[in-house]
Amino acid sequence: MFSGRIGGWAARAWRAQRPRREDLPRIGRRVGYWTLQVVNFACALHLIGEHVVTISFVEGPSMFPTMGMYGEAVLELKWIDPRRLQRGDLVTHTSPLDPTRKVCKRVTGLPGDIVCVDPTGEYAPSTEHVVVPRNHIWVTGDNLAYSRDSRIYGPVPLGLVKGKLYARVLPLRDATLFRNTFDFID
Repeated sequence: MFSGRIGGWAARAWRAQRPRREDLPRIGRRVGYWTLQVVNFACALHLIGEHVVTISFVEGPSMFPTMGMYGEAVLELKWIDPRRLQRGDLVTHTSPLDPTRKVCKRVTGLPGDIVCVDPTGEYAPSTEHVVVPRNHIWVTGDNLAYSRDSRIYGPVPLGLVKGKLYARVLPLRDATLFRNTFDFID
């Protein structure tokens, strides 16, 4: 008898909370509205992340000391015109050696520039120079001893450039804007 009283109470409470048939269209509209808002927000985030700006993680020794070897989060601008890049800009591009990888390097030569293929003399004589072709850039890592860059794979087509690094955001103690301090000798 005791269990029957509790069961009856639960059934009455459920019936009292259950939506009435005439309320269902209004509830459906409300759920549909909020579902549409969530989908719109997700689409906007996707478009911004793919085409405007994103947070990227950078790791490895090739850009040391500008960036740490063990991983940092950087703000990457994707809405750029590759033809307006300048010497000294930090860019991300698809690796010509492995198209599944995105790499970060510094622009050291623009179309028409004459650049030394390898100032270290490790991959080519330090007296060898090349003219950067039209619609290409020459990129190098800041830590030449540990960088696979244009010294190995040659000029990078502008079509492979994916973005330009704007700022380091993590770790917070090292957060900074990337300034172009490149000195060009004409």
